[in-house]
Amino acid sequence: MVEEAKGTRPAEKVYSEPEIIAKLEKDLPHWRYENGWIRRKYKTHGWKSTLMVINTIGHLAEAAWHHPDLKASYAWVEVLLMNHAAKGVTDKDFDLAAKIESVVQWQPGQEAGSLEGTPQTDQRFAYIKYDN
Repeated sequence: MVEEAKGTRPAEKVYSEPEIIAKLEKDLPHWRYENGWIRRKYKTHGWKSTLMVINTIGHLAEAAWHHPDLKASYAWVEVLLMNHAAKGVTDKDFDLAAKIESVVQWQPGQEAGSLEGTPQTDQRFAYIKYDN
């Protein structure tokens, strides 16, 4: 893949607050808009799970070449997305948020197939506090 020369890419659309709120309500209902960022807090069952979520988000962000800000504590990770280059929320933010959401909220045990997912009732193995 050939890199484009700096400044030759068309400017990305920066969404207005009402547009952002409408897109979140429609496509990412667990995300919210606050202080110029789209945000989502994932609750975990502890530090080990928190680190696994951070590493998952890190992998997705690096592969996408679009990097969120992260806040973390013992049992939660908060993802904050805003396109720094565009100085606002763009399609890159919505697309990465959707990818993060689909991977972090994936529950293999709820699908048909051989993957059973982590046992949520055994605290030694519980991972994410899923939304449903």
